Amino acid sequence: MNDNGRELLFAVMIMETQPNMSHSAHIDSAAFIVAEIREFASFSPAAQRYIKRSLDVGLTRNDAISTWARNDQERISIAAQYRQYQLLAELRRNIPADNASERLLSDANSDFMSSLMRVTAYDLFQGRLDGFAAYRFLYERLLGAAARPWLPAAFCGAAALPQLPPHLRKQCLQSISESAATAPGWSHVAPTFFPEWVEAESEAA
Repeated sequence: MNDNGRELLFAVMIMETQPNMSHSAHIDSAAFIVAEIREFASFSPAAQRYIKRSLDVGLTRNDAISTWARNDQERISIAAQYRQYQLLAELRRNIPADNASERLLSDANSDFMSSLMRVTAYDLFQGRLDGFAAYRFLYERLLGAAARPWLPAAFCGAAALPQLPPHLRKQCLQSISESAATAPGWSHVAPTFFPEWVEAESEAA
């Protein structure tokens, strides 16, 4: 069984361990997890590896350096990621509660967007995320569902920075769809699938 098959099986096992959930709720929850797994499987191996590594760093699940570093360069990179991700706790605490126009340029919103763009820029500069879909998948897990309205703006702002190599700038900016950039609303449903390290990961990109 490949890694995606194992993850799909794990999703089914989660449903089996929740006996108090109604049959319809079981089906809806299972379908949601399967959809998340399929989206993750659509990303490149490099993006999948980077997302798993970043979740270890950002959620302090495992020692990311010992788990993911294959050489000195990657050890340095992950150590730098730990430093950048120190902003995540503050970001989680300060996600703006609403999108009211009168608060658009408030100091709190400006500080939040500035910090979010800073962390986003770090991740885009690594060149591992395929585009907006992979970025959104990662950040709605790092920050929670409440951050979704702010992700398109942070992504586009960071992707447009002149320091980003032109080919990455083009790849990122072309990856966000019109529907994602102009969405009238966002789901408040929390993500349920958090991919993790598997033994075969050492062979990945």
